[in-house]
Amino acid sequence: MTDQLSKQKVEHTVCRNPATGEILGYSSLTDLKELEQIISRAKIAQKSWSRLKVRERARHMLRVRDYLAQHAEKISEVISNDNGKTRLDALATEVLPAAMAVDYYAKQARKFLKTRYICPGNVLLLYKVSKIVRMPYGVIGVISPWNYPFSIPFSEIVKALLAGNAVVVKTASETQWVGRILEECFLAAELPKGIFNFVNIPGRFAGSAFLKNGIDKLFFTGSLAVGKQLMTEAGETLTPLVLELGGNDAMLVCEDADLFRASSGAAWAGFQNSGQSCGGVERVYVHEQVYDSFLQLLKRKTESLRVGFGDNFEMDIGAMTTERQVSKVKSHLRDALAKGALVYARSAEPAGKESGNIVPAMVLTGVNHDMLIMKEETFGPLLGVMKVKDMDEAVALANDSHLGLTGSVWSRNRRRAEKLGRQIQAGVVTINDHLVSHGLAETPWGGVKQSGIGRSHGAIGFDEMTQPQVIVHDLLPLARQNIWWHPHGKKIYEGLVGAIRFLYSRSIGQRVRGFYHLLKILPRYFSTRS
Repeated sequence: MTDQLSKQKVEHTVCRNPATGEILGYSSLTDLKELEQIISRAKIAQKSWSRLKVRERARHMLRVRDYLAQHAEKISEVISNDNGKTRLDALATEVLPAAMAVDYYAKQARKFLKTRYICPGNVLLLYKVSKIVRMPYGVIGVISPWNYPFSIPFSEIVKALLAGNAVVVKTASETQWVGRILEECFLAAELPKGIFNFVNIPGRFAGSAFLKNGIDKLFFTGSLAVGKQLMTEAGETLTPLVLELGGNDAMLVCEDADLFRASSGAAWAGFQNSGQSCGGVERVYVHEQVYDSFLQLLKRKTESLRVGFGDNFEMDIGAMTTERQVSKVKSHLRDALAKGALVYARSAEPAGKESGNIVPAMVLTGVNHDMLIMKEETFGPLLGVMKVKDMDEAVALANDSHLGLTGSVWSRNRRRAEKLGRQIQAGVVTINDHLVSHGLAETPWGGVKQSGIGRSHGAIGFDEMTQPQVIVHDLLPLARQNIWWHPHGKKIYEGLVGAIRFLYSRSIGQRVRGFYHLLKILPRYFSTRS
């Protein structure tokens, strides 16, 4: 029996419900030696896949959409059981956005991949006609996290496949059961063999293994430390990366904000998924004129939240996904309290055997930027709320971070709100909402500063799946050579100087003389004489 358990440990990842500890199943591990063969086979299969018409590739992706529609409840249940979030949360923030994303990209792919002609830049070279075509990279690697284990890799896989790439995807070890249901969705697409590949490699090896075995581009969502390590390793082969490395997102509440909406939005974006959202609210800066009123509403909202786990659809917040993350949240809480913060509001905490990894939602006041919850990404159900004298101070505090993923501004004056939002150093800023743009397939997603590099989602994210190739045609009839080709001589020199003066001189006289010298060398285009 001991030998059997030891063998199972080596060959499988045990998938457990983080709230109850229940074993959901086992996910087979991929031998690192096999990965090289998987990527090699994918490179071969991709050549035929990329030659298919876009509408043919889109037809495969629409089968994935149909599978989602048919199995939405089952998928939501798997996500909930494996990640810890509530079933409604899984449906609203993972399955529904995935369905909308695959439908959007399948219908927009031809437009995104369409050849784009470039308008000539000057009259002298009007006969040079250029266009940009999009080339797939080859094999795209996707390494995804445990907080949104379905929706984050899903969109990246869809875009990669539609763009003509093959895909090798590795989902988080902590949520392998979700990874396997994700695999089912893409198997339903009836893709050619080798185009979609699911692997289960321990996280500490995955990035290096992908890069060393010839992946053509890597999409990684995870920690800043691992992102930096991958950048170093990718530099050896110049493998391009798209990195999303988290956030410490700020919410700015103006004195004219709708406080009911703002407080409700703070509770949603701060506590949804137990705060395990890289684009969720972690820091709130409230104008002093409405600080007390905002806090009272937020307190009422927080204390009414129902926290727990199970089949009860009335639950608002479920369990955190890992014990490691629970420990980090508790560490940040201890640090804040030791430095003078107060727990202003707290949700109820369930008792009993199903309370594993469940942390109550908490609002902290008396916070400052000496505390970890305001300086670092907490990634848990803690909200730090600070009073500010004006919105200039709020912007300065919002930008006092090494991260810059998202932010939000809450005001009835949308023009003023956007003006403030443009001053926030973040990749995404929402007005009177937060934690919504990731669910908008048409909206690019990504951060600035150390929140990452590159974008996913939208047309810009789709462009990340291809490389631009420029094609230039020479359409000058009967041309035999260019006027600047060899052999050179004084006449050619004077003619090219004349071209510059004819095009750009402010002196009419110089332009006329320049045109004269240019005309003298134009016949060379059609001559075979040196």
